[in-house]
Amino acid sequence: MLSSRALASVGVCCAAALALPVLSAGPGAAAPRDPAGPARPAAPAAAGGSTQSLRLAPLAGDRALGNPAAQGLARQSVRPFALLGVVWDDPDAELAGRVEVRTRDTRTGRWSGWQHLSTHNHEHAADPAGAERDARRLHGGTAPLWVGTSDGVEVRVRPGGEVSAATGAHSHEHKPDPTGESVLPAGLRLELVDPGTLPGETPRTEGGQPGGQGALTSAETAVSRTNEPLAEVGAVEVPARSAAEVRAEQGATDLPYAAPQPRIVTRKGWGADESIRQGDFLYTDTVKAAFVHHTASGNNYSCAEAPALIRGIYRYHVQSEGWRDIGYNFLVDKCGTVYEGRAGGVAKPVMGAHTLGFNEDSTGVAVLGTHSEDEAPAPALDALKKLTAWKLGLHGADPAGTTELVSGGGNRFPKGQKVKLKVISGHRDGFSTECPGEKLYEKLDEIRTGAAEHQGRKPEEGQPGEGQPEQPEQPS
Repeated sequence: MLSSRALASVGVCCAAALALPVLSAGPGAAAPRDPAGPARPAAPAAAGGSTQSLRLAPLAGDRALGNPAAQGLARQSVRPFALLGVVWDDPDAELAGRVEVRTRDTRTGRWSGWQHLSTHNHEHAADPAGAERDARRLHGGTAPLWVGTSDGVEVRVRPGGEVSAATGAHSHEHKPDPTGESVLPAGLRLELVDPGTLPGETPRTEGGQPGGQGALTSAETAVSRTNEPLAEVGAVEVPARSAAEVRAEQGATDLPYAAPQPRIVTRKGWGADESIRQGDFLYTDTVKAAFVHHTASGNNYSCAEAPALIRGIYRYHVQSEGWRDIGYNFLVDKCGTVYEGRAGGVAKPVMGAHTLGFNEDSTGVAVLGTHSEDEAPAPALDALKKLTAWKLGLHGADPAGTTELVSGGGNRFPKGQKVKLKVISGHRDGFSTECPGEKLYEKLDEIRTGAAEHQGRKPEEGQPGEGQPEQPEQPS
């Protein structure tokens, strides 16, 4: 059953081959040109993007070497794409193993070295008993990886084995079948996402400015209207506003800690294809906490490519993993630009699918990139401070304080448990995961303090004790 908070209805109208994988000289090393044939010239990207879905098959070479459970695809040519991931049938199944890919650059015809995909992405998801789980056919999946414009791919998936912390994945015990052999989840498929190109946008490898022109579809109009009166219908951004303007536009006099709103690129601005998402919007009652994430999609993107990267993540979440919309409420690129995520209105309490078990009464903000070993850029940290200060201020939440949320169920806190969390928490605080990456997680105290300052709070007003909230309770 959906509660009254949950649903506001609006009428709106991604061939396997068997082969022994070719090993590179080492991670990140460039391989020779494609032995299967020359690189093909880049085809123009479809405006709306597309997804190729290739089913994985047992790797004959691995079977001969005593690893019968390994699956993958031989090196092959495909239609151009820029982002990829591996999905499987059961959204609750974990892929306890190692996923590696290599791709061919469309421009140079050269192959990359083997790159790892984070295999633990299911914690970015709708709550177990939520409306999104009931209404959609979901799939498990790795984190998506941005590889730039490519037209060749090779993949291998092997059960077991540790994954480097740089990948954002954890080590897990093998899950054996009745014979004692480790097994992989059923229905493994490689998803190759072409994020498309907006009118006026340079091809993906060159980037470009967001914001295509043209008449709005009915779905685009419905989404855009959720940001009124902050932005006109069809606007490609929500302009920055002062704290006084925020108070006035919220129509409230009880927002003593309202913070200025940063400029936000709308879904229209980054080119969301509104025809692929579910047409209604989900809301929660309030926003008591902000969960910080990294997308674990790699750092090999330019700021001009960020809109295309977001379009790729959006399409992967919706069409490959089966979500109703992109999971995050907001996204931030390495240059500090803030983007609207899940549809429903940037100033409204839109329910996301970002922190399994704690999507109620929270908002999810993802920094584009992987920050397990690489520092998050200063502009992104500054944007996180400003964005969380504004969003939390709309609901009177102290960025340097603590709050209590009720778990919807997860691997750290059982369903129904009341959990004390910092108002600005990392994903790992609510779910056992590496996200948002060690280097970004280390910056959360700085983000909390900065956000509180943007709200005009004094250090002693944070609870408890000058911006140092208590640690989350551990499950009993």
